[in-house]
Amino acid sequence: MRVLIVDDEPDARENLRMMLEEHCPDLVVMGSAGSAQEARELIATERPQALFLDIKMPGEDGFALLHSLQGQELPVVFTTAYDEYALQAFKENALDYLEKPIDVEELKRAAAKLRRMASDPSAAPQQTGAIAALLLDPASPLSKRMAVPGRDGLTLVKHEDILYLEASDSYTTIHTRDGKRQISSKHIRVFENNLDPKRFFRVHKSYIINLEHLRAFSRGEGNMAVLDNGAMIPVSRRKMPDFLALIPTF
Repeated sequence: MRVLIVDDEPDARENLRMMLEEHCPDLVVMGSAGSAQEARELIATERPQALFLDIKMPGEDGFALLHSLQGQELPVVFTTAYDEYALQAFKENALDYLEKPIDVEELKRAAAKLRRMASDPSAAPQQTGAIAALLLDPASPLSKRMAVPGRDGLTLVKHEDILYLEASDSYTTIHTRDGKRQISSKHIRVFENNLDPKRFFRVHKSYIINLEHLRAFSRGEGNMAVLDNGAMIPVSRRKMPDFLALIPTF
């Protein structure tokens, strides 16, 4: 399969090219582009069979490039360092993405998906529909839900259903109001950077709470945020001023 790498960072393009050559030799890098315009020209002349596409590029970003390519059924693997949950929400629709810095095993998984799509004619229309939905409103999944990867696939969790997130080493447990727990291999810092700061607040190095489920604040046994389900979440001294500023008082 002939693939095109699109990324405005030369080092990122070269790094991905070398990784593909070493770990995915059946994917042939036929070229690389540093901008959307350069990518369009190469797509028109070289006819790649798939794209590895960076989202955040100056001028025309990856979404703008996809807008200009509507009607062309090119499988896309996003390479991105931001908005990962917005993109994860589309994984069930045959899209894929690689989070920078790119992990070798994740790259192999994406390459396997491209091979499956190439051998399955029915997969291309499925991905085309997913890309169309992404282009219509790329931010909407981020504002409504997130996808938590687990051993059996992805679990989509509505933001409104999240009570709090709890860190454990490099893992994060998401506690929901139905009493269930979802474990993610992502560090809690990743969630802090991607969740809506108006709704979610990191009260402690190990905890992020959903302010919409905050029921009370107790100083009885230390500084504790009390949630709707009765959970007592510690609020660190360092976070206390910002936390109290978020709670309206009358």
